[in-house]
Amino acid sequence: MQIILLERVEKLGSIGDVVTVKDGYARNFLLPQKKALRANEANRRVFEANRERLEQENAQRRSEAEARGKSIDGAEIVLIRASSNTGQLYGSVNVRDIVAALGEQGHAVDKRQVIMGTPIKSLGLHDVRVDLHPEVSVTIKANVARSDDEAELQRQGIDVMARMFEDERQDQTGFTEAVDPTLEPGEIPQELFEDRNADSDA
Repeated sequence: MQIILLERVEKLGSIGDVVTVKDGYARNFLLPQKKALRANEANRRVFEANRERLEQENAQRRSEAEARGKSIDGAEIVLIRASSNTGQLYGSVNVRDIVAALGEQGHAVDKRQVIMGTPIKSLGLHDVRVDLHPEVSVTIKANVARSDDEAELQRQGIDVMARMFEDERQDQTGFTEAVDPTLEPGEIPQELFEDRNADSDA
């Protein structure tokens, strides 16, 4: 289907461009969201008659989005979640969670503006894109941790999971007995015999 774009659409074009897209994409998304018109003669005339107004409105919305973007760009939200010992979350962090956390900081965004691809399923710092306008995108940090203390460590650039594994490894090596490499498996060290003989002599 040929359509006329009423705003910039990523990977398609800018306002006023006539492009060809799959029918389903046009009918289910672009047309209902008022991002495009069918490219017929009547709509072309309507668009050209309103082009100047549409471009001015778009420029105003873009300016407003750029102003909002300055306060949101680089914001960090902390999400406390339970996880396994390998750092995999029990559940996941989704768009709704991001919108709610931003809202608590006073940043009102629509869930359609949060671009995640797939939900977050592991601990750590994750970049999340927020499209405030078709031409204005910002990036926020989602700090997913098991506690506020761990979130603070991650904020400082410390890999919490790597540190935990290292601590566990050191704990295990702390209880390991020294092994004599000259002994056969199951052989008793000679000094044990000597100690036993010394006891019997006494």
